[in-house]
Amino acid sequence: MQDHEYHELAEQTIAAIEEAIEATGIDIDCESSGDLLELTFLNDTKMVINKQPPLQQLWVATKFNGHHFEYRDGQWIDNRTGAELWALLTESASKQAEQPLQLKPDA
Repeated sequence: MQDHEYHELAEQTIAAIEEAIEATGIDIDCESSGDLLELTFLNDTKMVINKQPPLQQLWVATKFNGHHFEYRDGQWIDNRTGAELWALLTESASKQAEQPLQLKPDA
């Protein structure tokens, strides 16, 4: 993937995550700054999603673990666990929000 393609895809994905969080109707604070999106939950836990351009990855830091996602076959896949980005975000955000929520692109 060319660098400009990575940047466009990563930025679209981060924007889609922010939109999906807002669409849940759950009180989760979203702060974006450049290549970084920080989510703060009511229990003061945080989740950080950011671009890693040199590696062409998206990194997700949750209360529980850190994940490095690479774009493969049309999906962001964790290079350690094989988890798909949206599935991991849904699971982790539900745990941190202490209530079930469903995150998906184009929410």
